[in-house]
Amino acid sequence: MSVGQELLNTPFAEMTEKLAFAIAEGQTKLDMNSTRVAKFMAEQEIELPALDGSDTPNKYSLLAMGLYPTFYQFQEAEIEVRMSITMAKSREFGLDVGAKAGWGPFSASVNASYKSKYNYSQEGSSLLRVKMAPAPPPTILENYMETLMELETAKIEAAIEANKSSTG
Repeated sequence: MSVGQELLNTPFAEMTEKLAFAIAEGQTKLDMNSTRVAKFMAEQEIELPALDGSDTPNKYSLLAMGLYPTFYQFQEAEIEVRMSITMAKSREFGLDVGAKAGWGPFSASVNASYKSKYNYSQEGSSLLRVKMAPAPPPTILENYMETLMELETAKIEAAIEANKSSTG
């Protein structure tokens, strides 16, 4: 098989398709995870002492406290395939001839050798590199979180003002 044929047999289209589907599936799983974290952060509450002097603590969700879930996004994907193919063929031919002569009988020897070597080696390596980076949350979730924080901030400010007017 020729070197060119070996390179043609590499399934680049299949590798690219599998990479694309793996990225799409990975992105969906990342988004689902971030959504679950957002839901958890909305449900998880922290109790803080009341600012109006009452014994009833104030409860705030993690989202209301300004903690946002992290969303990630695939930004780049790269496939690199390296292949080294070596084919070698060598032949050796050797001939030894010897003769003895003198007065009398004659002797001769012939030693012939023939070697043929075939060597085929192939090496390959591949690299898959994916670059991910944090991404902003979806706009509707971001607006929700900002509105929630503004409402909670307004409640805190009102409690502070109420505490000032009752003590002053």
